[in-house]
Amino acid sequence: MSQLYPAIKTYQTEMLDVGDGHNIYLEQSGNPNGIPVLYLHGGPGAGLSPMYRSFFNPELYRIIGFDQRGCGQSTPFAKLEHNTTSHILEDIEQIRQHLGIDKWMLCGGSWGTTLALLNAIDKPDTVSAIILRGAFLAREEDFSWFIDKSGGAAQIFPEHYEEFVEIVKDGPAELSIVDRFYHIFRHGDELTKMHAAKSWCMWEERISVLNSSIREHDFHQNLHRAASLAMLECHYVKHNCFIRQNQIIDNISKIDAIPGTIIHGRFDIVCKLENAFTLSKAWRSGQLLIVPEAGHSASDPKISDAICHATNEMATFLKEKKS
Repeated sequence: MSQLYPAIKTYQTEMLDVGDGHNIYLEQSGNPNGIPVLYLHGGPGAGLSPMYRSFFNPELYRIIGFDQRGCGQSTPFAKLEHNTTSHILEDIEQIRQHLGIDKWMLCGGSWGTTLALLNAIDKPDTVSAIILRGAFLAREEDFSWFIDKSGGAAQIFPEHYEEFVEIVKDGPAELSIVDRFYHIFRHGDELTKMHAAKSWCMWEERISVLNSSIREHDFHQNLHRAASLAMLECHYVKHNCFIRQNQIIDNISKIDAIPGTIIHGRFDIVCKLENAFTLSKAWRSGQLLIVPEAGHSASDPKISDAICHATNEMATFLKEKKS
């Protein structure tokens, strides 16, 4: 077992102008001369949680994190324009060049795994290793599993799903659940938007954990964070995360030379285990670790322990490879 490292403070923070009117919050912690690792948060729209810094040995790692467009401390808040997967991937590359890093490790959870894989596929020469938690391949079946009435999550948690869609149940029959929420977020009054955002976030929170005492973010209690998560997540789901069907798996051979660890809870209801299993079968150097009796949340001690163990193992591997 590898427990979380003690909480640490950042040694540098800044706002980076990435164009299109967007400025992203960027922070660094740990050892400035350590192994550079970029942490990619989930959502889209979740923003950074300070907890992520505790996944890494601060003596070994130069820990880098940023709030993706429209969320956290990045500005403007919850802006959907110029906010696509391609934009975020461009931001990642801009950060790497801005910090003068040749190669870095990528670590991400949930939506962050999607970004990590896409970035590595696009620029494999800039990635030394990859650690993923709760893999998400952003295929049509993955969106359906999470959001549709016939999807797996709704079938397992029908009572929570009923509450989730209550606010849109009287919407136009020809519109999907996602489109009904999207219409509210784009055209509804502020009160209705907030109600919809809370419903969206509460749904995701409820299906993220096996133990109800574990809460990763409690977004529904923080209206500001709930708005960014719900609006941006809905925006990305509506547009299939702005990538082609099976885009990741179809191109996974491009990262066969990059070592990786795929951590996934056996009972992850947000991102079904099949994502990680399929990925591990296609990715020659991706090692799958299934965590028993665990769900989606990184706050689950079993999941966080697995992440810490993986980062320690990868640090040892990279140091031996370099020597």
